[in-house]
Amino acid sequence: MKLTYYGQSTVELVADGKTLLFDPFITPNELAKHIDVNSLKPDYILVSHGHGDHVADLVSIAKRSGAKVICIAEIAGWLGKQGITNVHGMNIGGGFNFDFGRVKMVNAVHSSALPDGSNGGNPAGFVISSEGKNIYFAGDTALTYDMKLLEDENLDWALLPIGDNYTMGADDAIKAAAFINCKNIVGVHYDSFPVIKIDKTEVEHKFIQAGLNLKLPAIGESIAL
Repeated sequence: MKLTYYGQSTVELVADGKTLLFDPFITPNELAKHIDVNSLKPDYILVSHGHGDHVADLVSIAKRSGAKVICIAEIAGWLGKQGITNVHGMNIGGGFNFDFGRVKMVNAVHSSALPDGSNGGNPAGFVISSEGKNIYFAGDTALTYDMKLLEDENLDWALLPIGDNYTMGADDAIKAAAFINCKNIVGVHYDSFPVIKIDKTEVEHKFIQAGLNLKLPAIGESIAL
């Protein structure tokens, strides 16, 4: 699998020949201004919740690419009103088999409302099973003991928010890694706004001290999972 980071929580995952794009927020992100959003051609777009810093480019990319959007039922309904009909609605605890592998929607502790004030349903995370690997995309979440339910998922990698203020910070992300029994972590949801700016050296040191493998790819950088 190949993961490409586009800033905030926007990541692209190539799995079994399909391109999955998570939480597209590129155009308004000053840190990602060198990324050509029109070059992205996902087969699927996965949306964790409705906040603007996760859906800013959702409708435009979905319309241009024809990608199938995987999201909670309330966001699926909202997308229909935006003219997006290639949508697969889900809910917490449910799973579904797609042509690239299986997606399970799991709990996240946060809030969710769409940019126009519409109900965004419950926030969520995803466990992606493809190519014999299991990847956890936590979405925006606080540390929650529900994460212990994922320790038997045999997770190979976890994408965890580390920016604090709106989500877990580094210390709680380290606890989350123990809860989910996963040592390979990609940090997301940091640096895009002043209140979530991190000291990368300090954060990396904390993860090393905890015996964890933390990756903080540059915006536009790809890594192998």
